[in-house]
Amino acid sequence: MPADHLSLTFAALADPTRRSILTRLAAGEATVNELAEPFEVSLPAISNHLKVLERAGLIVRSREAQWRPSRMQAEPLDEAVEWMLSRKRTWEARIDRLDAHLRAKGEPDE
Repeated sequence: MPADHLSLTFAALADPTRRSILTRLAAGEATVNELAEPFEVSLPAISNHLKVLERAGLIVRSREAQWRPSRMQAEPLDEAVEWMLSRKRTWEARIDRLDAHLRAKGEPDE
């Protein structure tokens, strides 16, 4: 069964190397060599990370002569943030209801 888009986003973001790559790409597009520079991993390993990010829609890669620069795509991040905010609103509402219930029961404030 194919993974849903949100799952692909969270799976891609689960790796610290991929998060670092996205942080770098937020500053502008970069080639594989430029992205690999701060890491002590092989170019094929960085390419694999880029494939995961690309599959999740977090980056797009273009071709300029022999270069394949990558650039960040924010839309999947926006979807992930909205999902998290929705869960946060749900839990905040539950906590507020619990607080109101406890106050109605006469529990002392702490």
